[in-house]
Amino acid sequence: MRCAVLVLKVFLSLLGIEMIVAQAACPQVCSCSAGVIDCSNRGLTTATLPSSFPPHTAELRLNDNHLTALPNGLLDSLPGLRLPVLHGNPWSCDCGILYLRGWLLKQGNDASMLNVTCSSPAHLRGRLVVYLAEQELLESCRYWLCNLALASQISLFIFITVQVLLLASVIHFLRRFERLTRTAAETFTAEDDVTQSNEYVMLKDRSM
Repeated sequence: MRCAVLVLKVFLSLLGIEMIVAQAACPQVCSCSAGVIDCSNRGLTTATLPSSFPPHTAELRLNDNHLTALPNGLLDSLPGLRLPVLHGNPWSCDCGILYLRGWLLKQGNDASMLNVTCSSPAHLRGRLVVYLAEQELLESCRYWLCNLALASQISLFIFITVQVLLLASVIHFLRRFERLTRTAAETFTAEDDVTQSNEYVMLKDRSM
């Protein structure tokens, strides 16, 4: 009897420790209970989304937030995840959605697939993410890279222009300084000549 009580106490102690660890791993903005992680309707964006979730997560509720994409690898550490609830988010179907699309395709979960539809760009609005052709998303990647390249070129042009203006200002300042120095030197030379002439005249007058 005592042995059974001792075993029960040890079991309850381990269960308590496990619950404490699970609670500690629960993201602060979410609520966690029995493998269900509820982060729904929290006003979360892709930037403010928790970086990790408890590894025992079976159901992850991210619905009704402001998510446009999921960070790469976010769901890969959740082997027990069976039901991601993702509807009610303004998913942006560009390069950033490739990870979520690939993850959904691997799961083959019809319920989660039908919950994720594009909110932007306009020509893809309402389309299911999993049914998008990869080429459609890669096109947006190329546009994004083109825009980045254009922005880089414009920034480089502005930087070079600023450098040229600074260099021209330095050259102008140096030339002006040189002219002022030369004028000052000529003034001092002229004054020295006048002084020497006056001294010569005074000495000559004295000698006479």
